[in-house]
Amino acid sequence: MARAGKLPVPAPTAVAEGKNPREVSAMTQRDPSALTPEEIQKEALPGESWEAAARRIARKRAEAGKSGTPPKPQNPTSAKAAPIIRLPFWPESQRGAPNEIVRSALFNARNRKQKRGYLANVDVYVIGDGSITYTGEELRQDDETVWLHLIHLARNTPPGELVEFGPHAFCKAVGWDASGKSYQRLRDCITRLQATALGVYSKRLKEGLSLSMIPFFRWKNAEGHALKTYQVRIAPEMVEFFGEVHYTQFEWEQRLALPSGLASWLHGYFASHREPFPVKLETIREGAGLTMERLDHLREKVAAALEALRTVGFLVSWRVEKDLVYVVRA
Repeated sequence: MARAGKLPVPAPTAVAEGKNPREVSAMTQRDPSALTPEEIQKEALPGESWEAAARRIARKRAEAGKSGTPPKPQNPTSAKAAPIIRLPFWPESQRGAPNEIVRSALFNARNRKQKRGYLANVDVYVIGDGSITYTGEELRQDDETVWLHLIHLARNTPPGELVEFGPHAFCKAVGWDASGKSYQRLRDCITRLQATALGVYSKRLKEGLSLSMIPFFRWKNAEGHALKTYQVRIAPEMVEFFGEVHYTQFEWEQRLALPSGLASWLHGYFASHREPFPVKLETIREGAGLTMERLDHLREKVAAALEALRTVGFLVSWRVEKDLVYVVRA
């Protein structure tokens, strides 16, 4: 029996076989690959006797010596950590969103001051492949601006972990003045994003996705006082929604320089195509979630938005012919 203070306590399997670390170590000294009790204890497999461990480790080291490859210690208690899958990482000057989002009416281009309706499991218009169902208060372009910056902050953290930020810095980052009114507007936007149920179905998504855009939001303490640091959590499923290549990156300063509405919606839509193809005015109306019926009014609104995109440097040129919109990106 090993004495306390000199040898580690043998594993139960070693005791059952009548061996202790000192005896096993002595056995291995007949081999050039001599082992200490500490080495045996470190590299022994779960449930393996000291004698069996010593023989296995010695044999492994002997074989490694013949091949010229140094042996690698085996530590069964520390499994190799699986890689953490995160949101895509883009430069500070850009923001990113899944293609299905920027090609849909989820964040519509209506005036944010108009009354918002409540939608219950409604099919959202999507241009191209995929479908979206949505439950929650109607979302506008200012909600998308907030959501884009939340996603931008979340790209630095593992999926599902809390994202923390100060309301002052956040409002500045989305182009709003840092005032109490803006703080309230920010909280309203995040609350709308929190109270959502989003279903996304696409060929690239094997089983589709169902998620809340912002599962968690905390901005006040137990006493009801506003916190200096807000906390949100992005749904882990958002990583799959972005995928490796199925998302759009666009210049943030360009978006902030545009009027919030159709111009910002078109900015995201055209950014999702390297060489945009001609698109019908009616398709833009549906994709942007506009309600105007007269085509002459729609032409005027689209023309003004396209000119704004040219002014900020996103488009080189644009034209509308026979109710088809043609654009050339910068």
